Amino acid sequence: MDTHRTRTTSRRRHPARRRRPALATAAMALVPVLGMTALAACGSDDDGDASPSANVRPSAPATASFTGAAPSALESLAESAKASVSAAASSASARASEFEASVSADVARANAAAEKQLKDVEGRGNATADVSLTGKPRAETGGLLAVVVHITNRSDDTASYAVQVDFRDPDGTVVETRYVGAEDLAPGERVQPLAISRKPPEPQLTPEIAKAQRY
Repeated sequence: MDTHRTRTTSRRRHPARRRRPALATAAMALVPVLGMTALAACGSDDDGDASPSANVRPSAPATASFTGAAPSALESLAESAKASVSAAASSASARASEFEASVSADVARANAAAEKQLKDVEGRGNATADVSLTGKPRAETGGLLAVVVHITNRSDDTASYAVQVDFRDPDGTVVETRYVGAEDLAPGERVQPLAISRKPPEPQLTPEIAKAQRY
């Protein structure tokens, strides 16, 4: 009898132990309901109309401000190549002008006089034996093609010289001509003016003495 009363009393003193599983089960049951309620709230607008995410579609980009037609890939490549070649030529010409600007006024005048003198010269002139060419490192010319024109007065009298330098492409075609000159050289005197190409580095050009006149 005492044992039975003890068990009965123990069960009455701890009624919460049997309620806890029931409360946990109820809480678990509320989770899906709360989740559905949250989704429904997210899918509705301010007016309460449902807008399911499955029906939401991205809007197309606005093209009203676009003009013209998009070029094809080949046209784009062609235009890019033309622009690159044009930029290279402009750069080479600008650098040649800057390089020549550092040359003295006397040399510039001599070069102009040489071009004028050679207009009436037939053939290669009378002084090709007095003139030779050597290359100048591109590191010293900002990447430009420049050649040193060696002019030596091998006559017995004071003389001036006019030299025409042609630049040929790999096909042998003359694509550029430059003129250099030297004025009033004493017998045996030697000068070394520069002939500078204004063309881009590619294709590579070959310089040659086209004319040389002593006067």
